[in-house]
Amino acid sequence: MDKEQILQALLDAVKKLSPAYLVKNPVIFVTEISTTIVIALTIIPWFFGGTQGRWYYSAISVILVFTVLFATFAESLAEAQGEAHAESLRAMKEEVTGKRLKEDAPLEEIDEGNLEEVESDNLEKGDLVYVEEGDMIPRDGTIVKGSASIDESAITGESEPVIRQSGGDKSSVTGGTEVLSDQLKIEITAAAGESFLDEMIGLVESASREKTPNEISLTLLLASFTFIYMLVVTTLTFFGDFVRLNVEVADQIALLIGLMPTTVGALLSAIRIAGMTRVTRDNVIAKSGKAVESAGDLDVLILDKTGTITTGDRAATNFIPVGGASQEEVDEAALKSSFYDETTEGRSVVALAEQKGKEPKEEDLPEDGFIEFSAETGMSGIDLADGTEIRKGSVDAIKEYADSPPDELDKKAKEVADSGGTPLGLAVNKKVVGIIELQDEMKTGIDERIAELQKMGIKTIMCTGDNERTARYIAEKAGLDEYYAEFQPEEKIGLVEEEKAKGHMVGMTGDGTNDAPALAKADVGLAMNAGTAAAKEAGNMVDMDSDPTKLIEVVGIGKQLLMTRGSLTTFSIANDVSRYFALVPAIFSASIPALGKMNLMNLHSLQSVVISSLIYNSLIIPFLVPLAMRGVEYKPVSASQLLVRNMLIYGGSGLIVPFASIKLIDWLLVTVGVF
Repeated sequence: MDKEQILQALLDAVKKLSPAYLVKNPVIFVTEISTTIVIALTIIPWFFGGTQGRWYYSAISVILVFTVLFATFAESLAEAQGEAHAESLRAMKEEVTGKRLKEDAPLEEIDEGNLEEVESDNLEKGDLVYVEEGDMIPRDGTIVKGSASIDESAITGESEPVIRQSGGDKSSVTGGTEVLSDQLKIEITAAAGESFLDEMIGLVESASREKTPNEISLTLLLASFTFIYMLVVTTLTFFGDFVRLNVEVADQIALLIGLMPTTVGALLSAIRIAGMTRVTRDNVIAKSGKAVESAGDLDVLILDKTGTITTGDRAATNFIPVGGASQEEVDEAALKSSFYDETTEGRSVVALAEQKGKEPKEEDLPEDGFIEFSAETGMSGIDLADGTEIRKGSVDAIKEYADSPPDELDKKAKEVADSGGTPLGLAVNKKVVGIIELQDEMKTGIDERIAELQKMGIKTIMCTGDNERTARYIAEKAGLDEYYAEFQPEEKIGLVEEEKAKGHMVGMTGDGTNDAPALAKADVGLAMNAGTAAAKEAGNMVDMDSDPTKLIEVVGIGKQLLMTRGSLTTFSIANDVSRYFALVPAIFSASIPALGKMNLMNLHSLQSVVISSLIYNSLIIPFLVPLAMRGVEYKPVSASQLLVRNMLIYGGSGLIVPFASIKLIDWLLVTVGVF
């Protein structure tokens, strides 16, 4: 926080002293009314029957004014921090000119005559735009045709460029990112002012206005407490007449302020706003504060395998001969089958063959003979000029294609699957010659992150379309609680509904169109920014970094938000108990001498107790602002351990700190001669 932000927060804090604004916060609103009454006592004490010295009422007035000011300052400071983050996001929004297609055309046939330059704000949803190397993407969209390297560092902070291409789950692009290579045809999917950058800015700004359901519930609870304490204190004068108990109005107000949970009432908004700011700083768009709080309550997380638990880039690691074929024959067949295969797997097969000393001869490999992968056949390959057919594909597809596949094919394929790999059958002229072993590497540290989730009390479930053996291997290696193999996309929504029917809060990550129904059904659906528009619309959170494991951080932020609110509520209520034992003996001991025995701290006098208690009540708010802004430290342990830990730390300190602080302030006031 720089000086300008602090100064702006102070100015906003003064503006928030308006009763029309504070009425939304019952605890601080009552504190402000009480302050007004004491100020009136200071100016015209005879009107309320005050008998204490005017300096006493003046001191209470000043302290209460600062109490209300500190409360509004806490909220304003959080808003200033959020606004600074929003301004940094706005700085990324540069006015970009887009090249809109006058009429649709194949990517390779697009020229200047088919393009018109349009300001990004004038582009409409559904427009087709053309971008090439060096261009900025004018608005969020989906790639219709092409593949390109894109610099997303301005949005995600990640310096490494990413590949985005049409026809898959990496087809989404974000406005404000730069194309580093090749050309793309993009369909605009966001209207002006509705891009993900706009949503991030709106999220930060709306956090200062919209209360979450949990906060509304807690506000109602605090309002109920405040009403009860007001009822007790305001009737004190009438009941006091029956026992000859005369309590000054100022002392009654001091008792009311001491009993009300002013600390948490002052910090509630700051906790919420700071929590939402932390989410956006992790490059996550939460479509509502409720989604963040729901993340803190998750106890079941459904994960995909590819791209989430594993890297998603399967690479060839071995060529295994079968059916009596030689190693050299298998190596050569693998190289030829993949020479024109531009997929990541195909490139890795060529690279492995070259490592084994095989050198491709392009004159022997006609490009028009290359056969792309087909979902219908489950194979790809090449037809050579001499009539040789080479095919690679799933083991089942190769068995169906080949004549008399050897018995050892299934055995070798099972060994590859048992090691967590994916076996691809390889055949030459319908004779099976070998297996290409593909391995999808585990993401670095994923087992530790899964263990961290489990320490939070979250059950982890993996869904994958891979076979049973591969799924079991990955699940055991990652330490997952459950897994489902050969899982169809449409089955995911059934799993979400099943877990929710058991009373669980369910989270899910996804990036494809087929994930959209399950993302929408889950309590927390984290969609990847690089995924499809349907997935992003269905989820209630979008990760701008497209990191499926980001949900771990989101869960941590959600739990931290709930913990911070709960911890400070515990501290505030414990504070009230301590101040009760300081104020009650001092206020009532004159009429009820027996209460003097409760003056355990041996405080100087009634006036010093009231002044010391109010000073402490005022100063504790700014002292706790950094904690509210930063959040209570969250450690991945069980809920029962967290409860015990926070009760001991915040409940215990809430009881002890007021006693020590009030005694210290009382001693200082007496020492300097105020009393």
